Amino acid sequence: MGPDKAGQASSVPKEALVSATGMPLPPPETGPQAKTTGIVSIAILCSRVLGLIRDQVLTGMFGSFFNGLFTAAFRTPNMLRDLFAEGALSTAFVTTFSKKMKTAGDEEAWVLGRKMLTLSLCFMSMVAVAGVALAPWIVRLLNVGWVIKQAENNLLPPGWTLERATELTVHLAQVMYPFITIVSVTALVMGMLNSKTVFFIPAVASAFFNLGCILGGLVMAWIVDPAFRQNWVVTEKGLTGFAIGTLIGGALQLAVQIPSLRKVGFKFGFDFKWKDQGVRDVLHLMWPSLIAASGTQVAVLLNSIFASFAPGQGSNLTWLGIAQRLQQLPLGLFGVAVATVTLPMLSRLATDGMTPAFRTALAKGLRLVLFLTLPSAVGMALLGHEIVSLIFERGKFTTYDVRQTVGPLQAAAFGLVFYACIKVVQPAFYTIGRRFIPMMVSLGIIVFTATVNSITVFVLKWDHTALAWATAVGLMLNFTVLYLCMRKFAGGLETRTLCGSLGRLGIALLIMTAVCLLAKFTWLTSWAGFGLSLRLLTTLGTIGLAAGAYFAAARLLQVAEAREFFSILARRFGRKN
Repeated sequence: MGPDKAGQASSVPKEALVSATGMPLPPPETGPQAKTTGIVSIAILCSRVLGLIRDQVLTGMFGSFFNGLFTAAFRTPNMLRDLFAEGALSTAFVTTFSKKMKTAGDEEAWVLGRKMLTLSLCFMSMVAVAGVALAPWIVRLLNVGWVIKQAENNLLPPGWTLERATELTVHLAQVMYPFITIVSVTALVMGMLNSKTVFFIPAVASAFFNLGCILGGLVMAWIVDPAFRQNWVVTEKGLTGFAIGTLIGGALQLAVQIPSLRKVGFKFGFDFKWKDQGVRDVLHLMWPSLIAASGTQVAVLLNSIFASFAPGQGSNLTWLGIAQRLQQLPLGLFGVAVATVTLPMLSRLATDGMTPAFRTALAKGLRLVLFLTLPSAVGMALLGHEIVSLIFERGKFTTYDVRQTVGPLQAAAFGLVFYACIKVVQPAFYTIGRRFIPMMVSLGIIVFTATVNSITVFVLKWDHTALAWATAVGLMLNFTVLYLCMRKFAGGLETRTLCGSLGRLGIALLIMTAVCLLAKFTWLTSWAGFGLSLRLLTTLGTIGLAAGAYFAAARLLQVAEAREFFSILARRFGRKN
């Protein structure tokens, strides 16, 4: 491995100067990167909160059976959303588009944007049509085990058969497949805005997706389902209404970004001249990026298949899905937010080669992600029961469901830290022309996860929690290999500084853990007898005390990112740092 080197001030371009926070600055007009990341985090927080509300609506109104059917139907469109909106298409396009802006100017970049919008609209429309046509086979392939498990445990509602449940799942999937086309266009719009250093609107747009899903779903269920109008009981027709609501949410997410894109100078129009070097560059980056980004998604997909055969009462998909949703909250707030801000900067810096500025920007981005996600992971692991119970334990989601969700959530908490770091380091490979490294690593992790899951489910007969842990360990291995490779290519990633920071953060985490355990053995011991208000008060109070202890300890231990955190707070309240 190459030696670790810190960036030298004399050789660092202006756009990579570092602030007192330790985070690199983007171009002067964008402000400090840490501040920009904070703005994006606030926008993503709105989306994640609405996402949790959406899940509460679905789990509370549908029950485990209908929720399982809806989750199964939306699995493929949702997986493609993750791959495109936060994965391959976005990464490849932003990398190429940002470089095009720096080397050829905005007008040439806009031409590339129009070509890619036209290509994406045409190709993904064909994918959506194919998905509708192939839905009967796709749904049966991915979910037949779950439906059979429901029947074996006598959990099918009265009057339901395996075939009826499968047919409904197919119908819901066919309704939602056009979502793929909408989200591909949305990913390109988000990429252009991010490249123009417009971050807030694209980030908050996903909140409009969840809002559209909730309100659009309720309205459409009210329109198409008489039973829903009369007594708010969800039937097959009501599920169709919520499926249509998903399309409404996708369209709303796209629509709210269009005014901002026009404002920065983009003019919409069709351009079918796809024999263009920029288009070829995007596609050349995209296919290995697609495979690399699909590693975690394929692991989740495999989990859903193996969960169909794992021991349990037939609600494995729901329990795993909720754990994944809770993981997405801090992942989006910190991992995705930092990656969104740093990728355009790294793409511009990479045009000058592997400079100290590039290494410094990436290294500091990783340290910031670790500083923010480590306490989130510890909190999720120690307070998992209280968090799941507070958010989901109502309606048809019982105490038993809470207990079965806590195990996967603890595994997701472990994987969260590595997942967030992958979000930052993986796109950097495409900016330096090493596009096949993440792909090969991801393929290896897929093989690893599939092998482990096969053993735990079919040989050891372990339950769904083992599946979540296989995914978490896969994330750890994925990041470790990517970090070591990037450290070699970049000539160092300030590993010594990273280890020193982790050591100090470890002490802060021990103090935070002590606060959480104190709460578990004192005021949270009577949790089962608390009402909703008292549960909310004690849980939020515990989280606040634990977070306060962590940040205060990190500041006392002179963690650079903690200094920035308190500096932002001081400036916010008009005080000098």
